[in-house]
Amino acid sequence: MAVRIRLKRTGSKNRNQWRVVVTDARSPRDGRFIEEIGFYDPLVADEKIVIKEDRFKHWVAQGAQPTGTVTSLIKRAAKKAAEK
Repeated sequence: MAVRIRLKRTGSKNRNQWRVVVTDARSPRDGRFIEEIGFYDPLVADEKIVIKEDRFKHWVAQGAQPTGTVTSLIKRAAKKAAEK
């Protein structure tokens, strides 16, 4: 089973929110998932990115592949944390 770390869309029309989930690569974007490890809200004044780093590292150690978008979110969250 190929495991991916990717985004799942939530929220309503014109008010997107995203959850960072660990899922089987074959499942649909908003379908079943194994674990939710964070969320991303791009529409607040200062975009909000929250990711459980320990769970992210655990799943990567188990062989899960993050998508490009999730990788960039991780980098942006780390950069924001370093600025504070």
